[in-house]
Amino acid sequence: MKETFQNTKKRLAKIFRRLQRVYPDAVCALYFRTPWELLVATVLSAQCTDKLVNQVTPALFQRYPGVRSFAIARPCDVETMIHSVGFYRNKTKNILGAAVAILERFGGEVPSRMEDLVTIPGVGRKTANVVLGNAFGIPGIAVDTHMIRVNRRLGLTRNTDPVKIERDLMVLVPRKDWIEYSHLIIHHGRARCVARKPDCPHCEIKSLCPFADKNKPQQIRE
Repeated sequence: MKETFQNTKKRLAKIFRRLQRVYPDAVCALYFRTPWELLVATVLSAQCTDKLVNQVTPALFQRYPGVRSFAIARPCDVETMIHSVGFYRNKTKNILGAAVAILERFGGEVPSRMEDLVTIPGVGRKTANVVLGNAFGIPGIAVDTHMIRVNRRLGLTRNTDPVKIERDLMVLVPRKDWIEYSHLIIHHGRARCVARKPDCPHCEIKSLCPFADKNKPQQIRE
């Protein structure tokens, strides 16, 4: 029997409360001091671990302490510093392009509106929501690969497109919880619900997850 919308909302609320107990300190894993540093770190985190990004950014931000210094940086120098995060040429192009755009169009300050952020080179809705939520405290649902995988397994969306998944979750999760929900699911995706071999037997929300129920070992009847 297909789950009703209201029952899905109730199940999600239970998932949320349980994950709050499991990950009471779930916050953005990227190190940053300013909205600009968070924007840069989020661009660097594409197809790369936050841990590796956090190893690269301290030296990067020491050499280029703000938007203006990035805007006049030589691409080859930045590429050398971020080489280990992968896709370094494209990421450098986006970061330096973002710095120029923010200087020219926003007076050197990272804008705090979604419609402005997504006009900046390298900034899509996911990056914009990360910046809005963690730098400005503006509610948003940041859909990364963990969010796609875990929410699909939980049966909270059938979509694979991040924008459609974001819209699905926006009607299920109370707006006040959007930021925290994203952190909780991302943490759970790293700790338990990994891509290749999810740890369903030890999962704290397995009783609320159709994927875990479908994949549980079948009992052999005598």
